[in-house]
Amino acid sequence: MDVILLQDVAGLGAKGEVVSAADGYVRNFLLPRKLAELATPGRAAEVRRRQEAEETRARREAERAGEVTELLGKTVITVTAQAGEDGRLFGSVTAADIAQEVFNARQVKIDKKKVSLPEPIKETGDYMVDVEVQPGSVATMKVMVVAAR
Repeated sequence: MDVILLQDVAGLGAKGEVVSAADGYVRNFLLPRKLAELATPGRAAEVRRRQEAEETRARREAERAGEVTELLGKTVITVTAQAGEDGRLFGSVTAADIAQEVFNARQVKIDKKKVSLPEPIKETGDYMVDVEVQPGSVATMKVMVVAAR
């Protein structure tokens, strides 16, 4: 009997898939627990359309992530901060500061948690910072920290 899974079922399939299962398994386990519904031709077509739309959206997001990664790879961010004569900052430059400067420069919103900065920057100079645009897509950009005059 063909069913559409409403939730992930171990050993059978993932949510949204159309799978075949034994009649007794469907009647006695999947349907009473609302883990699946019967696969009518209309519902099966609807599930296939939804999966195709999801694949198209994922492909579009991957293309967009590639464009953003390329853009950020070419980006040089300049952060101005108060510093002493020796180049040590009075405060520090954090991931949030870098994310805000990226938005100001390129109009690309970056989550501060995606900026790979092991510890805040506390001295003037040039730094290479990794930004995770999407899982598996990382851009490395140059951040220049200069003293405010």
